[in-house]
Amino acid sequence: MPTEILMPALSPTMEEGTLAKWLVKEGDSVAAGDILAEIETDKATMEFEAVDEGTIGKILVEAGSEGVKVNTPIAVLLEEGESADDIKTAAKHEAAKADAETGGGADAAPKGASEKPAAPKSESTKAESAKSESGAAAAPPAPSADGKRIFASPLARRMAAEKGLDLTEVKGSGPHGRIVKADIEAAKTAPKTAKPATDKPAEAARAKGAMPTGPSADQVAKMYEGREFEEVKLDGMRKTVAARLTEAKQTIPHFYLRRSVPLDALMKFRAQLNKQLEPRGVKLSVNDFIIKACALGLQKVPDANAVWASDRILRLKPSDVAVAVAVDGGLFTPVIKDAHQKSLSAISAEMKDLATRARNRKLAPHEYVGGSFAISNLGMYGIENFDAVINPPHGSILAVGAGVKQPVVGADGELTTATLMSMTLSVDHRVIDGALGAEFLAAIIENLENPLVMLA
Repeated sequence: MPTEILMPALSPTMEEGTLAKWLVKEGDSVAAGDILAEIETDKATMEFEAVDEGTIGKILVEAGSEGVKVNTPIAVLLEEGESADDIKTAAKHEAAKADAETGGGADAAPKGASEKPAAPKSESTKAESAKSESGAAAAPPAPSADGKRIFASPLARRMAAEKGLDLTEVKGSGPHGRIVKADIEAAKTAPKTAKPATDKPAEAARAKGAMPTGPSADQVAKMYEGREFEEVKLDGMRKTVAARLTEAKQTIPHFYLRRSVPLDALMKFRAQLNKQLEPRGVKLSVNDFIIKACALGLQKVPDANAVWASDRILRLKPSDVAVAVAVDGGLFTPVIKDAHQKSLSAISAEMKDLATRARNRKLAPHEYVGGSFAISNLGMYGIENFDAVINPPHGSILAVGAGVKQPVVGADGELTTATLMSMTLSVDHRVIDGALGAEFLAAIIENLENPLVMLA
């Protein structure tokens, strides 16, 4: 029977996407690994590969379609020997089966009920029931706790029920993410991993409309009637940034710790290192030192290396440091994993690569998801100090300003000048208390004041 090609989840946070471009057309033969389409997620435009071989029998979602939900059928794949007629046959078969299971049909209607002609089914509805596994009709996918469908073979469902496994926690390795027997067997012994943190009270508040959303688009537009303006359509990234930061400020109890660090010793040390590294084509930035200082600070104060996970705190062992990178229309926070174990030159090279690919929207999801802590540096724009918004589920974020020459009182009591850099640590009070946050910020500053120690 024909097989549905479903809208894939190309990132852990993706719930819907834009089908930007089809690279195949109806009637084309495809093999596993062939690129079928380009799909815009909330962060990037990514290529979507075929899992099975066959012929594109029907394209259900046109190129340019926005807001296509994950697991929505977007095309139908025909196997060898099948034709477009099999799509209609499969749809009729499944429709009749569904009527029988739900007591549908004329005999099921209550007496006296008026009979209305049935609305014609759309092609996407017809294709909805065409899913198969190994040539046999598949059982209809069960909904998960959040209402989304779970695709699993009947055997996998039975095994999961016998073992008491929650299918929402099992990742499918079959076609289109379908859960199969091997996935259930692997899940029985797999170590428990942390679920993406969600704030259930916040979700409930949003569902009940308790969180303010502000005036509607029409109401705002009316305020500016008669004034010239340009309406800028929100892309997926800007929508995601807006939603996540609004949620962060509404649900995370921020508090702020501010300190300044003298940079003169670091700048002198950096100049010496860069001169020695010049033959290798390496040039360290101040930001590279900040990343390393923060990574070592997380190791020195391990209780601060933590994230909020709805009803618990997760304390991480490695220092995975996220760094904000501005791109057109939003920002990425690529993560440098195990930053405490990497040299300054390795951090520099990795950061340059991540930043370049972020600006070109070429990062893979695993490269910008995770970490317990983030750095946002606006010093290169001349900003002296600011307060950054925590990126959930992180426990904190460091806002870094520009180094500014200022008058200071020296150790001998004499008035002198020094280059001071302002830093503000935004902290989630659910994860890190005031004294702990102060200890963490002090550890960062200690590393920056003594840069040679970071090479040990």
